[in-house]
Amino acid sequence: MATRLSAPQTVMQTVVAMAELAIDTPGTGFVDITREAARFLGECRAGDGVLLLFLRHTSASLTIQENVDPDVQRDLVTALERLAPANAGWRHDVEGPDDMPAHVKTMLTDVSLHVPVAGGRMQLGTWQAIYLVEHRTRPHRRQVVLQFLGSGG
Repeated sequence: MATRLSAPQTVMQTVVAMAELAIDTPGTGFVDITREAARFLGECRAGDGVLLLFLRHTSASLTIQENVDPDVQRDLVTALERLAPANAGWRHDVEGPDDMPAHVKTMLTDVSLHVPVAGGRMQLGTWQAIYLVEHRTRPHRRQVVLQFLGSGG
């Protein structure tokens, strides 16, 4: 097995920028927010550093996933539904039968991401995109806090 580590690069932090992104979801599924994240980096004149994303909710999540075949997203929704079905006899159902399963799905995924940024561009892989994953069946308005830490471009 061969491994190779590139030489470390030092970045003088000169920029701390933050914004909030409001997203209206259609209900259960994936919403691609990659373009909005890239626009934020352009508006804050990002150079090299890191983009942090934090979702301010406990029944939705953030993920980096494949951006080409929509069957991947459908299969992931199916997998999460199998892991936390609505009819599992949950005690917490204050907001309906999808309430507790949504919390479990969020715990299995996450509400925060970090993405390296070089030259003002996210260092995502060829087939990667940033998604907000809505775990509730009805539409919701979700807020994602975006923060860039690094150098100016």
